[in-house]
Amino acid sequence: MTDASLGTRRTPTWILAVVGGFFGLIYAGAAWLAISTTILLAPLNALGWFIWIFAILFPVIAFAVSFALSYRRGVAVYALVLLAGLGLVAVFWLNVISYTSLNTSAVVG
Repeated sequence: MTDASLGTRRTPTWILAVVGGFFGLIYAGAAWLAISTTILLAPLNALGWFIWIFAILFPVIAFAVSFALSYRRGVAVYALVLLAGLGLVAVFWLNVISYTSLNTSAVVG
């Protein structure tokens, strides 16, 4: 038998879309939380703007990297890589919150 005759079964696109959409909503929620927190801390200095803009962009970057690394693999690997990226977003968010709450005078102008 050749490899061509065995055929590889691909995961249906709709399953990948559902898993990606579910995780995409959670990543978008993290970005939206960073946007709302940035608006609440209105008078920021340059360091504050840098931290909060990066906090807004990090979930988008993490989702894009997770998606690019895993969308051609099986649905289990796809979900696990997206979950790992979400874990990185959560750790980064805790770091941002702890830094800005402990050093408020350094980020608020």
